[in-house]
Amino acid sequence: MKTARPATIRHMYSAGGVVFRFLDAAPQVVLIANKKNTVWTLPKGMIDRGEEREDTAIREIREETGLTGRVVEMLGEKSYWFFLKNENLKCKKTVTYFLVEYVEGNTEDHNWEVDDARWFDLEEAMNTLSYKRDREILKEAGDRIWAKYLAGKSS
Repeated sequence: MKTARPATIRHMYSAGGVVFRFLDAAPQVVLIANKKNTVWTLPKGMIDRGEEREDTAIREIREETGLTGRVVEMLGEKSYWFFLKNENLKCKKTVTYFLVEYVEGNTEDHNWEVDDARWFDLEEAMNTLSYKRDREILKEAGDRIWAKYLAGKSS
């Protein structure tokens, strides 16, 4: 009887963000789709050796959405576990998220890593995101967008 070897554990670090803009004074955010448009997430990716987290977020956003942006502030970190069965690898991924103000670009210019990149209003984005951790980050982003950009403009 063959005994399975224990899984190797690896810690991975990524960075990404909530990219926002205003359309008719209403905030919109960008989501990306993978797995044939069945999984919608926030753009993020692995931090390269020697790269700052903010730089990773901007690079990954550009690659995965076709957009460039400006980091406003850090939103927080989320960690989660996943398993790569074919490599017998148990991974803990920690993602640092930033609030990123849209500067320029077109979501049609996203790279091959994603199936789609699209603008959503905040409520629609919240209902579209596939993972609770992304919804928690989006809620934090929405609260900060409201506090920084919209609070004084509602009168």
